[in-house]
Amino acid sequence: MTSETNKTLAILGYHKIGKAPGGWDTWFYIPEDIFVEQLRFLQESGWQVIDAAAFLRGLEDPAIMPAKAALITFDDGCKQFLDVALPALRRFKFPSVHFIPTDYIGKLNSFDAGIEPDEPIFDWADLQEAERWDVSIQSHATSHQAFSELSAQQLEQQLRESKAVLEAGLNKRIDLFAFPQGDEGKDPAVTGLALKQAGYRAAYLYGGGPVRLPMTSPYRLARLAMGPDTNLEVELSGGNHGDQ
Repeated sequence: MTSETNKTLAILGYHKIGKAPGGWDTWFYIPEDIFVEQLRFLQESGWQVIDAAAFLRGLEDPAIMPAKAALITFDDGCKQFLDVALPALRRFKFPSVHFIPTDYIGKLNSFDAGIEPDEPIFDWADLQEAERWDVSIQSHATSHQAFSELSAQQLEQQLRESKAVLEAGLNKRIDLFAFPQGDEGKDPAVTGLALKQAGYRAAYLYGGGPVRLPMTSPYRLARLAMGPDTNLEVELSGGNHGDQ
């Protein structure tokens, strides 16, 4: 890796955009108008939104990255993304990344039972449609279970199986991984080695703002958890919070 640069990457972590069904009140749903304002802030404040391919190139050569790059990511694959978030992203011509727990493709988000409202998860046709609109589908494990609850063998199986399922179903390479619940497991070193051996090139946590390039820990990248009260002007000012 090259020495530290003056380039910064903000990785934004979203879940759902729009109104929660059934009268639920949950932080993980961001009203559409607030989401649009967040996208507008990025556009008007000099943040260049990059796609997954540009992110991967920047891993190898940070010099080619914009001075202020932003990567927009979503977890869980709730189907309402196609109706609410995607049209807003397309309006701004912003690419994004969506992390999918493969056991739930075409089912409901039962991993959130009692915590979040029921939402249908992308089926394979939805995943293919999202890919056509500059949404890079990537891995969010198989069961959405916290990695700290898994044995080393189970962890490795989830990494390899979810990658294989998505690669077979979408006919593309899967390079990126988001930790379910932001949990990287009992031993980050063991998890990082398992990610590398499974063929991933980067993995995302939560709990942080912009990172300074180059990324010294590509398997422990901090994401800013996005909610309806997130003030991007505050969170992204002052530059570097470092990677994990």
